[in-house]
Amino acid sequence: MPLIAIEEHWIMPDLTAALNAMPEDLRDESLAFNELGDHQQRLQDLGAGRIATMDAQGIDVSILALTPPGTQPLRPGDAVRFSRAANDIAATAVRTHSPRFRALSSLPMSSPTEVAGELERAAGLGHVGTMVYGRSGERFLDDPAYDDFFAAAAELGQPVFIHPQLPSAAVRDASYRGFDPTTELALATFGWGWHLEAATAALRLILRGTFDRHPELQVVLGHWGELLLFWLDRTDSLSRIAGLRRPVSDYIRSNFFITSSGMFNPALLHHALSATSVDRLLFSTDYPFQQPCRDEITTFLGHFGSDEERRLFSSANAAALFGIDS
Repeated sequence: MPLIAIEEHWIMPDLTAALNAMPEDLRDESLAFNELGDHQQRLQDLGAGRIATMDAQGIDVSILALTPPGTQPLRPGDAVRFSRAANDIAATAVRTHSPRFRALSSLPMSSPTEVAGELERAAGLGHVGTMVYGRSGERFLDDPAYDDFFAAAAELGQPVFIHPQLPSAAVRDASYRGFDPTTELALATFGWGWHLEAATAALRLILRGTFDRHPELQVVLGHWGELLLFWLDRTDSLSRIAGLRRPVSDYIRSNFFITSSGMFNPALLHHALSATSVDRLLFSTDYPFQQPCRDEITTFLGHFGSDEERRLFSSANAAALFGIDS
């Protein structure tokens, strides 16, 4: 049974240097996670080492995506330049190692007028979707300035992966301070804050009517839906207030795909199956931040109720969503 992993990260050293050179108050501290252990070496490898790990895990295809925060914090001109460079590098890796790699594009979200054009250019290079974040500076992803981007993504059939990002300084000050620096950063990122940021971005898109205007648009959320799947009873109460055509949960089931991000807990799987359908679930490992072995993956797949469910989660859903010949 083929296995397609859809959230497998990489870095571009020049981009990392540019992000680290930003003023301290704008710098993304989560970049430090790329330096832990052998992460940097694994992230830079777009060749034999990465493929060897895939072989050991039993993964047939990896969909590559830049690590957070991508190019999103950069000034508009820099964001355009580095996004184009990253998309060119990823496209070269995909051509060189076909059919093992595919890639999600990086977009210059701080320059809204350039976003749709770069999405289209990247799609022409073979990118199968894009990865963005919920906020660029003070501009939320649901800002009307991005509506042309979502229209283009829907028209081109390019799924939009909303990845977690570091909360704003104001939110961190209000909710995540008062501990030692390491605990503060962990609380604001993988321990909690990252996931609230992504969930809020997705919910704002729904409330903004994005999927009423662009019903073909498909969005991907990691980490079993970034908490949203656990709170649909409450978020549905927003639908009438916001004047939506349908309950929030309906949009989740028709316009969102949910991926595992290496969190192979059967309880999370079972809840996801109760909140949405198996044809909306996707496999990913969140490489290299999670590195499950083949036995762990096989054991997790055993929690599905049938071979058909395993096939959908393992590869068929991703193949259909991203246009991959499985």
